[in-house]
Amino acid sequence: MTETSSTRSAADDAQEAPRSRLQRLMRYIPLVAPVLLWAVPCWVLLYTGQHWPLPATLTGTALFALGLVGMPFAMARGHGRRQQDGAAIVGDTLLGGAWVLFTWSVLLGVLLRLALVVAGAGDGQDRARVVTWAVLAVTAVLLAWGYAEARRVPRVRRLDVRLPRLGAGLDGTRVVLITDTHYGPLDRARWSARVCETVNTLEADLVCHTGDIADGTAERRRAQAAPLGTVEATRARVYVTGNHEYYSEAQGWVDLMDELGWEPLRNRHLLLERGGDTLVVAGVDDVTAESSGLAGHGADLAEALTGADPDLPVLLLAHQPKFIDRAAAHGIDLQLSGHTHGGQIWPFHHLVRLDQPALAGLTQHGSRTLLYTSRGTGFWGPPFRVFAPSEITLLVLRSTS
Repeated sequence: MTETSSTRSAADDAQEAPRSRLQRLMRYIPLVAPVLLWAVPCWVLLYTGQHWPLPATLTGTALFALGLVGMPFAMARGHGRRQQDGAAIVGDTLLGGAWVLFTWSVLLGVLLRLALVVAGAGDGQDRARVVTWAVLAVTAVLLAWGYAEARRVPRVRRLDVRLPRLGAGLDGTRVVLITDTHYGPLDRARWSARVCETVNTLEADLVCHTGDIADGTAERRRAQAAPLGTVEATRARVYVTGNHEYYSEAQGWVDLMDELGWEPLRNRHLLLERGGDTLVVAGVDDVTAESSGLAGHGADLAEALTGADPDLPVLLLAHQPKFIDRAAAHGIDLQLSGHTHGGQIWPFHHLVRLDQPALAGLTQHGSRTLLYTSRGTGFWGPPFRVFAPSEITLLVLRSTS
């Protein structure tokens, strides 16, 4: 027994060592990432054989240096203790712009330059300048398009979802999902009202909001959230907290949604009855609630299902897709989530997939459980959506009987 314990201890230590090194490395990412975001485009656009006139090179370098210093400064003032909306807008916009510029500096800096070399087009300076202008043009087009995509009212995505345990009386039940509205520094009160008007055209039986209502406290973002009180549903309007609520006095958001006529499903459920059949609609706090230190908050699926008939189908609201493991273990029929934003600005979705089991759409987990992950209704931070369109989702539940 002693040898076995020692062997396990050694194996655990061996696994822990790489994990600890990775954790130490992750601490440096916030310091290294801004440097890479600005230094790489600066090098690709100005110093890889273009031979620009000296004033142009110095001016361009100064602008990149200003971005490198100004972006983290603005974001710290905007999202830190001061919570200055103007600074947040500047910092978030610079972050989005830098990310797109970095991405296409790398892609076009390699691929386009290689294509020009293979084609024998021009000399080294000509090719370098073509790459520079191409990167700037693509970045400008994507940012303009991405801004329009972020600020528009989302298109409605419709799909049928078949649930084997759903009773025939519930066939055709219309569930509308909005999530990640992220009301924030950019005032979107009119946008919020138009989103709610669109939701009301869908004749929903159940309307769900799966969290991340806003960036900021309920008191501060009340005007933008107020139109949620106009949303109509024949059965219920239900809400669960997201991780951003726990950055901004979550209980205030729970209270405001209750005031606006939404039922906060904080580790509890309600019953939706139709045509003689019943659907359990349950909700849990976001997984970050467990470490928030806020009394009474924490995801507890067992508590949410207490008193529910285990033979009834269950629709679960959980902000993050990663909750699906717990949902599948409890035999949940359908989980609705948001959080990922579909990546929001390509190719950020590759990083999202490191943390979440699904990026967007309907996926199967285990023998029974389905997960629908919305790309989100609003946007977080940078006011851009590139190759990750927002959505209002209409799910029509279908019985197989």
